[in-house]
Amino acid sequence: MVRVLAVSSGGGHWQQMRLLSHALGNVDIEYACSAHVGDLKVHRLPDCNMRTPMQLVVGMLAAWRLVYRVRPDVVISTGAAPGALALIIAKLLGHRTIWIDSIANAEQMSLSGRLTRRFSDLWMTQWEGVAEETGAVFAGSVL
Repeated sequence: MVRVLAVSSGGGHWQQMRLLSHALGNVDIEYACSAHVGDLKVHRLPDCNMRTPMQLVVGMLAAWRLVYRVRPDVVISTGAAPGALALIIAKLLGHRTIWIDSIANAEQMSLSGRLTRRFSDLWMTQWEGVAEETGAVFAGSVL
């Protein structure tokens, strides 16, 4: 069975990940999120962004430990920075990766999305116009 590590930030990123996970079929899926998300067993990652450089370092180390411990076949992320860090580290460790940019980014690919492009085996957007401009794959939206 394929082992998937699904990583996202809280809020809308998490909601999109949960909606998306129902479409993954019969896989062994583990979740990681930077927010408390209720009863579901979820690995916790520190929240971080470009304005919190020390938290980015902490987040990078936490993401490395998580990917190393879970040893997924595929890492999938809907963003933002914690998901991007996990995806980049997963690729550097030889795992397959999928980036799906948040539906909130209707005009352009997010910063995290742009940073993950070279580390993604499948690099996707939820907007047809963004796909045309960036070369990302468009296959519809999660919501």
